Amino acid sequence: MIRLLPENPVAALSIKLGVGAVGMFVFALWIMPPLYNAFCEITGLNGKTGDRYEATSAEVDTSRTIKVQFVATNNEGMPWKFAPKVRTVEVHPGEQTRIDFEAFNPTDRKMIGQAIPSLVPFKASSYFHKTECFCFNQQHLAAGEGADLPMFFIVDRDLPQQIHTITLSYTLFDVTDRYGDGEDNVASVTQ
Repeated sequence: MIRLLPENPVAALSIKLGVGAVGMFVFALWIMPPLYNAFCEITGLNGKTGDRYEATSAEVDTSRTIKVQFVATNNEGMPWKFAPKVRTVEVHPGEQTRIDFEAFNPTDRKMIGQAIPSLVPFKASSYFHKTECFCFNQQHLAAGEGADLPMFFIVDRDLPQQIHTITLSYTLFDVTDRYGDGEDNVASVTQ
């Protein structure tokens, strides 16, 4: 009979724990994200906003005003300064609006950042459309470099009448290690 685990109970437990840790790591990095994205797309939960939206020539609904709030946070370990230039705007459904965020890399090395959006209330995520957004690409900044990061959006005219305020939040992640020096396949931000 072939034994796969050593007879020493401590060694056997160590191997089992190691295999379990590797399994959890694989699940968290490669299996869970696609499942999470599919879940959010089907249910509309977590306020994930969609990809680039192609604007149409829909009329602006001047009879309604929607307050849109902006929040910016850094993920743990991301040293950049990151904030919206304006924290709140009032828009009419159907009108395109531009908001700029500021980013500054205070470190002594080149870094790459990726902003991930989230929107509340969750019901509004289907009605909030970004036509251009810095979050569509990774942003790289040299040491001591800053940039304005534009985002254009439209609140859909079909937004339910009971929704009067939408909060768009971005979390900025350091993805430098994932994308190397950032020279290939990364959109550069110009000041």
